[in-house]
Amino acid sequence: MNEERGAKRRIGPRWLVPAVAAAVLLSTVMAGCSKGSETTAGTKEGGNSGEGSGSPVTIDFWFPWGGDYQKDFKANVVDPFEKKYPNIKVKMTFVETTGSTQASDKLLTAIAGGNPPDAALFDRFLIGQWAAKGSLEDLTPFVKADGIQESDYYPGLWAEAVYKGKVYCLPWGTDNRAMYYNKTLMKEAGLDPNAPPKTIEELDAAAAKIFKKGGNGKYETIGLIPWMNQGYLYTHAWNFGGKWEANGQLTPNDPQNVKALEWMAGYAKKYDIANLQSFSDSMGQTGMNPFWTGKVGFVFDGNWILNDLAKYKLNFEWGVAPMPSAAGQPQVTWAGGWSYVIPKGAKHVKEAWEFVKFVAHKEGTLLWAKRTNAGNDITAMPAVNEELKLAEKPALKVFLDLMPKAYTRPVTPVGGYMWNEAIRVQDLAINGKGEPKALLDEVKKNVDAELAKSQP
Repeated sequence: MNEERGAKRRIGPRWLVPAVAAAVLLSTVMAGCSKGSETTAGTKEGGNSGEGSGSPVTIDFWFPWGGDYQKDFKANVVDPFEKKYPNIKVKMTFVETTGSTQASDKLLTAIAGGNPPDAALFDRFLIGQWAAKGSLEDLTPFVKADGIQESDYYPGLWAEAVYKGKVYCLPWGTDNRAMYYNKTLMKEAGLDPNAPPKTIEELDAAAAKIFKKGGNGKYETIGLIPWMNQGYLYTHAWNFGGKWEANGQLTPNDPQNVKALEWMAGYAKKYDIANLQSFSDSMGQTGMNPFWTGKVGFVFDGNWILNDLAKYKLNFEWGVAPMPSAAGQPQVTWAGGWSYVIPKGAKHVKEAWEFVKFVAHKEGTLLWAKRTNAGNDITAMPAVNEELKLAEKPALKVFLDLMPKAYTRPVTPVGGYMWNEAIRVQDLAINGKGEPKALLDEVKKNVDAELAKSQP
């Protein structure tokens, strides 16, 4: 989503050859959590909410986004909420994330100390980890009581909200990935600019025609660098028909995942990793997304890039299409995004739920989506996207059409750990420091060992 300025909104580097991301490991925190206010969800102590009488209750809401988010969110969502619920006031508090992760050590410490906020904006990907540690309130009773349905949200997004059959957040906002392609470079290479590749084989052939070296032996134009921008191993594994979990087991070494990593490493060998790195470094010095320079034929990236592309007058024609997939596999995407949670030990759970429900269900979602600078954001609710007629934007429609079957990363206590392991071995493989199968077998071993540690 466009308003995530100031936060590390997507785990891992976005443009260049990725370094190993910092581990997202959680320590056991519940020993220090306050137990005095814990009762059945919905019956904790707190002031009256809604239109009833009584002194206003102030809930503390933590968020990690910079830029104009606080001002815009207050004006578009918080103010209408407080008007509807005059006995609830919302204190907005900016709390940064930790390092290159999208988790907050400050939030974890607050929960451990028994003094957490009442609500928080939270990376949906981390729900499984934090729920497994007992760091989040179970929202299932509230969800059932208020008639919130799984079908209100995209399937993959709701799946991220649930851990061991219990709901720990309400999804809010999403994004996914597609392929941006340079029509001008395609035309110059003798390719049909109106027929972007649909399979990996077609992509390889088209990319090969766009690679061009200058007199110094360095690349002037690049057909494709598989690991550029959103070209993570996760991305390519799904495009190859791979799986990261199956039958209750984590499967980082799925045979198709191995093929995806072999494909990535193949580009590093064929086109010379040092030369590709040199090109990436030169792009990094421009401070621009490499695709905007007009020197990259194909790149995998998110719908949020549409907001940035709208601000620039590029000197080439471009298009967007679903990411190519391996022969016989459907063209797919994977989605990420944010959510609203109630941290364990919150003092005003009932009021916090009213806030979370308002913000992350239809009423608040629609208010936020209608703000003037919403751009090409996609909401977590199909009905809202339809009401806003987002599909009338041709480029955004590509992303919207992929959402109903979008993959999401496994909901597991070791989700962040497995992501970081995938980044680690991806870096090793493309730099010729290990064979893909052996590397992913190692990831499987490490992930299973880490998962065993998390079991009671």
